[in-house]
Amino acid sequence: MGLRRYLARKTVWYLGALVVAVILNFLLPRLIPGNPVDVIVSQLGRGGLSSEAQQRIYADFTRQFGLDKPMWQQFITYVVAIFHGDLGKSFANYPTPVNSLIGQALPWTLALQVPAILLGWIIGNVLGAVAAYKGGGWDKSVFTTSLVFSSAPYYCLALILLYVGAVVMGVFPVGGAYSLGTSPSMTWGFIADASTFYWLPFLSLLLINVGGQAVGMRSMAIYELGSDYVNYSRSLGIGDRKMTTYIFRNAMLPQITGLALSIGAMIGGALITELVFSYPGMGYLLFNAISSSDYSVIQGVTLIITVAVLVANYLVEVLYGFIDPRIRAAKSGEK
Repeated sequence: MGLRRYLARKTVWYLGALVVAVILNFLLPRLIPGNPVDVIVSQLGRGGLSSEAQQRIYADFTRQFGLDKPMWQQFITYVVAIFHGDLGKSFANYPTPVNSLIGQALPWTLALQVPAILLGWIIGNVLGAVAAYKGGGWDKSVFTTSLVFSSAPYYCLALILLYVGAVVMGVFPVGGAYSLGTSPSMTWGFIADASTFYWLPFLSLLLINVGGQAVGMRSMAIYELGSDYVNYSRSLGIGDRKMTTYIFRNAMLPQITGLALSIGAMIGGALITELVFSYPGMGYLLFNAISSSDYSVIQGVTLIITVAVLVANYLVEVLYGFIDPRIRAAKSGEK
């Protein structure tokens, strides 16, 4: 299988996965018991609204949201809207567009997650590689520490950091993303204020990412160090510096996949972390949408997450085609 055929096959596979994901993205929110109109009407009922008025509002909202149509018509409307870049209007915050809500939450998640993932990947791989190469006490200390952080659930580490840093020491704020009374803006004053709220959730994600990547890189590096080609190359007198380059380049292949998978796990970490710290990102938005059965917001957030995961994994597959010597050899053989 040549490189072109390899890339074409992966492209078709990921397009098929995207189609299935869009279908599931539409169906799964509707499996949640109840619907958003029930939630809205029940909240109005607590205000003393008469049952007749509730029924009229229920029928009107059901018609406005298109929930009175057959499921297949709702799906077609949903797909057509996606192709036009329209994610619909929030049911719980009607008539606020979902695009607007996501536009407000996405920058917070990106600012929190992207640096944590990239720095965690770089630091973790360096620590794992050095631990495998040096061995001894350094290896034991790095491995043990990394294993503790990689095994810790997101919410446990987040709660520990919150308790120690905000409650006991009082160095960081208890929660939120910026001080009350301020509004987001690209000014140095606001950035300085928001940075004090940023460090605890960032550290909770960074430490777990560093631990997971270090454990994975150490295992792969140890495996490569004991492989046949390393022993054979050393018997030929190849220097350690050149051998180290080969060893860690091969050990990096699974770690590149791990980087893409980190994006997939990002929303899980974001959801828990943002809930603990009341951080107004995508995870926090998704949790509130699920609580109110807000179909449009759930579909919009999960669609963006799905596309991000598929694109990240697809780019890794393409990158593999260029850096994996086995695929390059297959390409040369096809010629």
